[in-house]
Amino acid sequence: MDDCLFCKIVAGEIPAEIVHATERTVAFRDINGQAPTHVLVVPRDHYANAAELAAGDPEASAEVVRTAAAVAAAEGHDDYRLVFNTGAGVGQSVFHAHLHLLAGRPMAWPPG
Repeated sequence: MDDCLFCKIVAGEIPAEIVHATERTVAFRDINGQAPTHVLVVPRDHYANAAELAAGDPEASAEVVRTAAAVAAAEGHDDYRLVFNTGAGVGQSVFHAHLHLLAGRPMAWPPG
């Protein structure tokens, strides 16, 4: 997608603090972090949201979660939260599937 922010980060056209990458995923720090550790994990291929990713490439969907777990472990977190927002009504602002990894502070339930 020519105008997709996350596609441009994956392609190296826009700088980001990349913390982990695999053949199918890229993980980078959120520029508007909501926790001491706030990393976004995206599939390299463009899918608009988590549901499209799961339907279109189930292995990449699983790899996004594995990447998040690897980042959490590398940053010393046993406890962490993973969040997919799907749709503008729940806060998705970049329409490229992405998983939020949040850790490093207590978190309330329910979120939001």
